Amino acid sequence: MNSRIGVSEGAPTNAPVPVEVKRLAHGKGLDLPAYATDGAAGMDVVSAEDITLEPGARHPVATGLALAIPHGFEIQVRPRSGLALKHGITVPNTPGTIDSDYRGELKVILINHGAEAFAIKRGDRVAQLVLAPVVQAAWQEVDELDATERGAGGFGSTGGHAKL
Repeated sequence: MNSRIGVSEGAPTNAPVPVEVKRLAHGKGLDLPAYATDGAAGMDVVSAEDITLEPGARHPVATGLALAIPHGFEIQVRPRSGLALKHGITVPNTPGTIDSDYRGELKVILINHGAEAFAIKRGDRVAQLVLAPVVQAAWQEVDELDATERGAGGFGSTGGHAKL
């Protein structure tokens, strides 16, 4: 047995999941989302348009792609760490979710938290896409919840920087 629970030696642990992708007219010639390294969790996705994001501005950046994500999965849209650190460019609804039943164009909502305008050129990597399994909830309404040590303690109740 491998150190991973329930995985036999030699069994694939990360078999790729097929995701259908349709390249839209304005996506012609652009790279499909791709993993930059063998260990990458996210695929880099590129812009299909030239835009300039002014400080404080938001924009749904076109990718020129539409997807058919398999039922039971979602694609999470996440910021690129270099854009966030160096320029203040991020995804405001992180992670953004692309549902399996959506068939429109994949657009990446970006916001400029930086102090300067930021130019995005067609073909620039703008975000990461992570294919993730989805488990749907089945609500069970009850009169009382089980007791825990934390109880109803909310924001900051477990400590944080104030304890330093």
